[in-house]
Amino acid sequence: MILDIRLPIGLLFTIFGAILTMYGLFSGEEIYAQHSLGININFWWGLLMLVFGLAFLVSARKRGAEKEGEKKELISKLH
Repeated sequence: MILDIRLPIGLLFTIFGAILTMYGLFSGEEIYAQHSLGININFWWGLLMLVFGLAFLVSARKRGAEKEGEKKELISKLH
């Protein structure tokens, strides 16, 4: 089995995105008022990373299912 690079990248972005989103949710609002024009940067970037990671995981899973279907089709043609 060949490991699709989208799987580890998707896992990495999903984990880091979840951590950053949680950090943004539970951190104090006064930090963002002082440093980032009142925008909760950690929450929004964490959410973006989470969505990006999940898209990679879905893409890797979808491709794996397609390859499995191609493999079964090839085996049925050989018999």
